[in-house]
Amino acid sequence: MSAPAPSPLAIVDAEPLPRQEEVLTEAALAFVAELHRRFTPRRDELLARRAERRAEIARTSTLDFLPETAAIRADDSWQVAPAPDALNDRRVEITGPTDRKMTINALNSDAKVWLADFEDASAPTWENVVTGQLNLIDAYTRNIDFTDPKSGKSYALKANEELATVVMRPRGWHLDERHLADTDGTRVPGALVDFGLYFFHNAQRLLDLGKGPYFYLPKTESHLEARLWNDVFVFAQEYCGIPHGTVRATVLIETITAAYEMEEILYELRDHASGLNAGRWDYLFSIVKNFRDGGAKFVLPDRNAVTMTAPFMRAYTELLVRTCHKRGAHAIGGMAAFIPSRRDAEVNKVAFEKVRADKDREANDGFDGSWVAHPDLVPIAMESFDKVLGDRPNQKDRLREDVDVKAADLIAVDSLDAKPTYAGLVNAVQVGIRYIEAWLRGLGAVAIFNLMEDAATAEISRSQIWQWINAGVVLDNGERVTAELARKVAAEELANIRAEIGEEAFAAGTWQQAHDLLLKVSLDEDYADFLTLPAYEQLKG
Repeated sequence: MSAPAPSPLAIVDAEPLPRQEEVLTEAALAFVAELHRRFTPRRDELLARRAERRAEIARTSTLDFLPETAAIRADDSWQVAPAPDALNDRRVEITGPTDRKMTINALNSDAKVWLADFEDASAPTWENVVTGQLNLIDAYTRNIDFTDPKSGKSYALKANEELATVVMRPRGWHLDERHLADTDGTRVPGALVDFGLYFFHNAQRLLDLGKGPYFYLPKTESHLEARLWNDVFVFAQEYCGIPHGTVRATVLIETITAAYEMEEILYELRDHASGLNAGRWDYLFSIVKNFRDGGAKFVLPDRNAVTMTAPFMRAYTELLVRTCHKRGAHAIGGMAAFIPSRRDAEVNKVAFEKVRADKDREANDGFDGSWVAHPDLVPIAMESFDKVLGDRPNQKDRLREDVDVKAADLIAVDSLDAKPTYAGLVNAVQVGIRYIEAWLRGLGAVAIFNLMEDAATAEISRSQIWQWINAGVVLDNGERVTAELARKVAAEELANIRAEIGEEAFAAGTWQQAHDLLLKVSLDEDYADFLTLPAYEQLKG
């Protein structure tokens, strides 16, 4: 390993945390500083390129597969690197933030993989960023026993061979870490902080455990962004003396532009690629964001009416399976977000049937695995994939050569026979306020109306309100969606919450702040690229 120079990074406006010196070592910060020096300028260029591409979509209201990369798509000879043993069977993956209790429960859940989330399921307070890293270190060194101070219940890890394999998700390229800056005062990208600290502390430790540093890459919008990640991996492995190709990355295809570059993304990462994942809410958010000027043709109905069987969503998932299997990569399906009720067996029964049908569809379509948000859903999803896979670790041999998706199929939003409703508007406001309120208190994964919601939920909620207002949508009750109507619904929801939880709890929360922020990002003429950018400036800690 290279001898580190003193780190030029400074910790800014952050209260000291217990045991932070175990994560923020001089050597680890020197590594993060070097990642920042080498790669942040390219990150900045790629963010500028996103804006240029979005302007082009606004002009043309269309997208197509890239002509300049046609040769990569036509070349049948290349494949991604073979999956390591620890990532060969991914039939059920559980997702969640890296707090101490979740870390133990997810590793013990009997899922094959745990997506340890520093992104949409984690509000990026400094405490969450640092203690999340500490919890993963403690898990790998088996120093993570935990007793819940409220219930008194104790949690401990099962034997190593029974634990889920960790795939860590850092923040997206667009988010900076305000508590870590260089000598010029420039913030370090959150992605490089999360990746750098995790890789530096755990890469060799994971190899010693028979696994490796595995990552989910969020919010990718192009193959050039995947190329940047690949260069980060190559440098990190060399810097830390880890063999080339040890890293494995699964890319979330959760932006509409990335859907047109799936093969190119795998090609750029091919020595380090593990698979692609179909991320539903962020994908819909990306469609609204990119085609928000496209008129009625691109207006989405209520978010819960857009199921994975919608023609344009079917095109996306089938193309993903075909692309992955053509190149030897895993295709991972979407999220079952249901949270079982401890009080209502009938709610559970109906929801479990929906989850089972969804997972059966994914397994039968050729996916190699899928996501759940709660340990109680692991056996349901496992059963669906066991029926199709049997003893096989995956079904990458199922090439889906019957699939033929055209460029227009991916954006045929108007092929869906559903319209926006007043109930859908109310739900968007309800979920938006309730999620943002929790996020501002440092919670990124929030149970709302029996669903585990994360930042992607709030993004699609506020985007739909914005889109419906700007497209002049008329709802099923005859009302036109206007800023005034959105304000009225939001005021009613705020009053309902106050009555529901009582004055004391209402005053102790951040409800008015959440209400105001939701309206700001839903009503401003200038559409904010990400809700989390203005929200981060209001996040305490």
